[in-house]
Amino acid sequence: MMETLNLTTEWDKTFAKSEKVDHSKITFHNRYGITLAADMYVPKNATGKLPAIAVSGPFGAVKEQCSGLYAQEMAERGYLTIAFDPSYTGESGGQPRYVASPDINTEDFCAAVDFLSVQENVDPERIGILGICGWGGMALNAAAIDPRIKATAAMTMYDMSRVTANGYFDAENTEEQRYEKRKVMSAQRTVDYRNDSYALAGGVVDPLPEDAPKFVKDYFAYYKTDRGYHKRSLNSNGGWNVTSPLSLLNMPLLTYIEEIRNAVLLVHGEEAHSYYFSKDAYARLKGDNKEFISIPGASHIDLYDQKAIIPFDKIEEFYKKNM
Repeated sequence: MMETLNLTTEWDKTFAKSEKVDHSKITFHNRYGITLAADMYVPKNATGKLPAIAVSGPFGAVKEQCSGLYAQEMAERGYLTIAFDPSYTGESGGQPRYVASPDINTEDFCAAVDFLSVQENVDPERIGILGICGWGGMALNAAAIDPRIKATAAMTMYDMSRVTANGYFDAENTEEQRYEKRKVMSAQRTVDYRNDSYALAGGVVDPLPEDAPKFVKDYFAYYKTDRGYHKRSLNSNGGWNVTSPLSLLNMPLLTYIEEIRNAVLLVHGEEAHSYYFSKDAYARLKGDNKEFISIPGASHIDLYDQKAIIPFDKIEEFYKKNM
């Protein structure tokens, strides 16, 4: 039985509502019994069984931010889409709040495919997924385990287990550095259990230090300003639980991506600090059904919401070709 969620009825997105699609709120459950909340976008006056795409990300965002923007845009192009909040975040269920898990969050994508597969207006043989930032890595992980996913797009992708274990640019990749991380988070577990609550790590740093790296300033410009702020977004507010990285530290996400047989599209900005994640993942993918679109001059955040930069025509072409 699914949990009853408290879903808002107002349009509280960070982007304008399209008059070309019908919007509704829906729920579905994963195989761990967690109920997830999603926005569904359907092309107006659509008939028959439609191709469908499930969208999520970035890591620490909610469906009212850029995943909804992507979902609405693809619905304008003829797809039934859902943008969902991952387990433990946003309007989705799951306790305690603000936990990340490579297993459960991969499952969230597969559960979205479960839901889409049984809808009367969806063609179950034409279902794809799209992940943004950290959920780009989750999407690749889902594609590796679920052959029902006919096409996977990963936008400005992060490998969250790699960056957790090795730090940015693999600069903290020694056993001793990982051990120190384990010590800190394991000690925090004791504190959390004693307090019967989970300490939050904090979202995007605020106030912003003058010497912050450019990518941190870019995150601030999205999550902490009117451009992308949302009251339910972890990055806009208190962040994940301090202990959330423990499972990411111990469980590599992309272990089996060489075995993905269906199509994969990676899109990344050439100026993004995270560019190496997509570059390395692309090199590991096999077969002739992989594509890599590199956007000159674009940063990591540009692919969140800058529609003049996001290659939606190419994304549409990719799904049409492979679903």
